Amino acid sequence: MRENPSGCKNIAPNSSVRHNERMGRPKNFSREGVLEKALPVFWKHGFANTSLQELEKATGVNKSGLYAEFADKGDLYLESLRHYLRKRQEEELLTAKPLGWNNIERFLKLGPFSLEGQKGCFSVNSMNQFAVLPPAAQEIVSKGRAFLKDLIARNVEAEKPTMKPTVLAEMILTFFTGISMEQHMNVGKAAMNRKVNYFMKVVRQL
Repeated sequence: MRENPSGCKNIAPNSSVRHNERMGRPKNFSREGVLEKALPVFWKHGFANTSLQELEKATGVNKSGLYAEFADKGDLYLESLRHYLRKRQEEELLTAKPLGWNNIERFLKLGPFSLEGQKGCFSVNSMNQFAVLPPAAQEIVSKGRAFLKDLIARNVEAEKPTMKPTVLAEMILTFFTGISMEQHMNVGKAAMNRKVNYFMKVVRQL
């Protein structure tokens, strides 16, 4: 195992990946399954503090198998992030018809609880360690946030508010970021829903 420039341990050098590919060993796991099990580990410990041993234990795949599927820890984190964002899009919290305030309220109430047993939002958590993420992961987090803001703005625009939709969307996204981070303080769902209700009463009048 080697150190990358950010000081985090990589799963394996790229040469190991190429070596295993040449060997052509059949794998007894699915890529999707590994991502499903690696995601909660990264979610709990963050990118820098997640060890290879923790990933092996959670996924049930030894280092040779991980070497063959992912270039390094950064690559596995990157793919876990992509996997998470794909699942979020499939929930259709902000794309259900008709667009409007109801979609936004559902997103604010359900978004921070999108993965059972985890707190907040994985993408928001990634923002907290942005400086140590691989550049590709930084780009995905930034683009994902921009995409989310655009979806929120479309829902706002459908309600024809007095305030500019993009400005209101930024406010809503900032509120979502805050309540997602609050989940680490063990704020209950009922308490969070009350905050969303109060916030939505104000937003609907803007």
